[in-house]
Amino acid sequence: MWQDDIDSLVPGRTLNRRGFVGGALGTGFAAAVLPVAAQTVIKTDATGLLAGEVTIPVGDFKMPAYRAVPAGKTNAPVVLVVSEIFGVHEYIADVVRRLAKLGCMAIAPELFVRQGDAGAYGEIAKLMSEVIAKVPDAQVMGDLDAAVAWARGQGADTTRLGITGFCWGGRITWLYSAHNPALKAGVAWYGRLVGAPSAENPAHPVQLTGKLHGAMLGLYGGQDPGIPLDTVEQMKKALAAGSAAARRSEFMVYADAPHAFHADYRSSYRKDAAEDGWKRCQAWFKAQGVI
Repeated sequence: MWQDDIDSLVPGRTLNRRGFVGGALGTGFAAAVLPVAAQTVIKTDATGLLAGEVTIPVGDFKMPAYRAVPAGKTNAPVVLVVSEIFGVHEYIADVVRRLAKLGCMAIAPELFVRQGDAGAYGEIAKLMSEVIAKVPDAQVMGDLDAAVAWARGQGADTTRLGITGFCWGGRITWLYSAHNPALKAGVAWYGRLVGAPSAENPAHPVQLTGKLHGAMLGLYGGQDPGIPLDTVEQMKKALAAGSAAARRSEFMVYADAPHAFHADYRSSYRKDAAEDGWKRCQAWFKAQGVI
């Protein structure tokens, strides 16, 4: 299903845990993406932030998440951060801190944890079949709702709610806009737009444009083999005939960028596209009243 993330790695590679820093959420990198291109990794410090792992109740289940918020700030807007298939490792935690530096409470829930530890897998095929393929969209929507409710209980302002996600998380970002009427805006980074329905994934973004509640910004790569540009065109047409939020939505396609061009720890990283996309992400959330 998520061949786009696989294609941005070395096909067929089986990697060990050399250099993987296990333990607390948001530390180290997923075993499946080692070795990391360390010279390109962006480091955002936690100075002035309350940052680290938290536990969010989802019924009787305790869901781990990485959260950052300006220390002492009340009524902060909320931005959910949805990871790639590799889970909440250092790159995702850094994105959370970047958003917190903008004044919001950013939360990255570990959405695969019921099915397994995504960070522990060194083989992409096993990660896909044993974990990712078993994660139902309905479960994810409920987990994200629980993260919003938790943020509200922490004094955050959930009337200013945004979401952003990468690859697998990009698709989820589109879905959450169709799910939560309170969402103001979303930024989807190279998330899959079309696909065959299944029990776990009954609908895909192109089928849900009539239900979008938050205006969406799609950031995509023109050289992404997993997301052909004709599917982006399909989505644009569907948005034009969709809800009011769908009609306000926009795309930016970076012609020379591959999949995962924002992932600064991987060889797919493209500095110019990543930096421009991040500026557009911030501007989008500001324009839609999130931050």
